[in-house]
Amino acid sequence: MAAMENASASGGKPGIDEVLGFAIADRDCRGRVVRLGPVLETILSAHQYPELIKALLAEALVLTTLMGSLLKGEGDQLTLQAQAEGGIIRLLVCDYREGELRGYAQLDEERLETVGETPSLHSLFSGGYLAVTFDLTSIGQRYQGIVPLEGSSLSEAVETYFARSEQVPTLIRTAIRMEEGDRVAGGMLIQHLADGEEGRERLHVRQDHPEWNDVSLIARTVRPDELTDKSLRLEALIWRLYNEEREVRVGGVANLTRGCRCSERHFEDVLARFPSEDRRDMRDEKGVILVDCAFCSRQFAIQD
Repeated sequence: MAAMENASASGGKPGIDEVLGFAIADRDCRGRVVRLGPVLETILSAHQYPELIKALLAEALVLTTLMGSLLKGEGDQLTLQAQAEGGIIRLLVCDYREGELRGYAQLDEERLETVGETPSLHSLFSGGYLAVTFDLTSIGQRYQGIVPLEGSSLSEAVETYFARSEQVPTLIRTAIRMEEGDRVAGGMLIQHLADGEEGRERLHVRQDHPEWNDVSLIARTVRPDELTDKSLRLEALIWRLYNEEREVRVGGVANLTRGCRCSERHFEDVLARFPSEDRRDMRDEKGVILVDCAFCSRQFAIQD
């Protein structure tokens, strides 16, 4: 029987607007599981998105949380950006920083009406690319990986990113329940991170490693209703999947919030970086610069 460290499999408050980390040490695997509720509703309600775009943005927010919560340093941020010139969706961007989550999408709504109820990822983005940016403020470094926006979903595109840019075997599962007034999105990410070597081949680039095969096979059995069930604690979900492992280590649960960081002070600082002649062109007749925040759909009047 497996031992689950730092968590029990029953009781307590259900996991909603939370992300939980876990590790299966004997298998050299780590993972994250997340479930979004009110935070998701708050982010989506900032714009009048069509339902199709709400579902896509919900998936992107889950993916951003799963990846962003892997960061350890104070102030570190992960940004997920899907972009295509000439696409129906021109830009979809989300970021995660210390439990704060935000996101928005720019699209051509008239063209969206021409592609039917279940358009492919390619038809929405017309190709394009997926960029994942890590801003490691804690150590003063920034790096980015870019891959083609391919596959049947954003989740598949992120798996491709990890395979090509990070060379880390990764499995991702996401689920969205878009009921009016009760939207829930959940997801799980698991990775094989063995850092030893066999001969001249690093273990962590082997997609067919037996330890990874076993763990990923079990992860594939997680059901959409389990990922979106607000009555099911995140620890209990992991226990259901991996109760036959000798030990599953569960980290602390991180609470999630809508994290738009816009403020007058923030935009004043941003505008101060522009040359005075550029700021002059931005002013209206009253000497005010109007700044829109795309994330929260608020407008700020900055006196320059």
